[in-house]
Amino acid sequence: MAAQKINTLPLVVIAGPTASGKTLLAIELAEKFGGEIICADSRTIYKGMDIGTAKPTAQERARVPHWGLDLVEPNQRYTASDFKQYAEQKIGEIRARGHIPFLVGGTGLYIDAVIFNYQFGTESDPALRAELEILTLKELHEYCISNNIKLPENEKNRRYVVRAIEQNGQSTSRNSEPISMSIIVGITTERGVLRSRIEKRIEQLLQDGVVGEAILLGKKYGWNSEAMTGNIYPLVRKYIENEMSIDEVKANSTTADWRLAKRQLTWLKRNHFIEWRTLDDAYAYLAERLVNE
Repeated sequence: MAAQKINTLPLVVIAGPTASGKTLLAIELAEKFGGEIICADSRTIYKGMDIGTAKPTAQERARVPHWGLDLVEPNQRYTASDFKQYAEQKIGEIRARGHIPFLVGGTGLYIDAVIFNYQFGTESDPALRAELEILTLKELHEYCISNNIKLPENEKNRRYVVRAIEQNGQSTSRNSEPISMSIIVGITTERGVLRSRIEKRIEQLLQDGVVGEAILLGKKYGWNSEAMTGNIYPLVRKYIENEMSIDEVKANSTTADWRLAKRQLTWLKRNHFIEWRTLDDAYAYLAERLVNE
């Protein structure tokens, strides 16, 4: 394909909360218009965490190439800066093949890092990180308060709090407008429908064997590994240790995912360049835009 044509291929961004249906939408569009998907999700980057993070299935991946999955072991560190570098490389490779890159996910920082071209500060100080790693979450919060450091959106996640402390005083610049040739859509879903989708997906995770997966991951990486503190895994641990019934796992996981969805929406709503659409409207809107590109 001519270089001029490659340079005009758009970056299609589909953002939305967990269980909003964005993955299937992206697959259908990428399949129709010759695209490849880059997953912007801070959990599906981990190897082996397939069921609990609701990664695209083997059948879905067979329909359209997927990138951004299984990048690191659950005990390895991976930052938004790492993702930006990876995504930009993949966007270039996908365009070079004459295909359309689709950036799809619910991790707002990952998406913003790419479309607003974040320039991250210097890498963290190993000595400071070692000091922070031995602090409890409560102590980390107290550290932030005493040093006038703003807590991150997800202040209950140790990794996010540690990174906020590390980035204090570092310059992270960003563009005021999205990069050129980007089409950005957000999936809006009625609250009751979204909660029902979350409930059904949790049922599916359990049917697909998330308990067995969690046991294997817990043995291999330890239950206190940072990657094991998210999604359904800590609740499965309580079930395994007879601290929670399977019905309680379902209920608590639904609540946790609902809160996650609200946090994701809070982040995404800050981006005034997102065109918010329902699933059906998003398909029609993007299909029309891609036909005319």
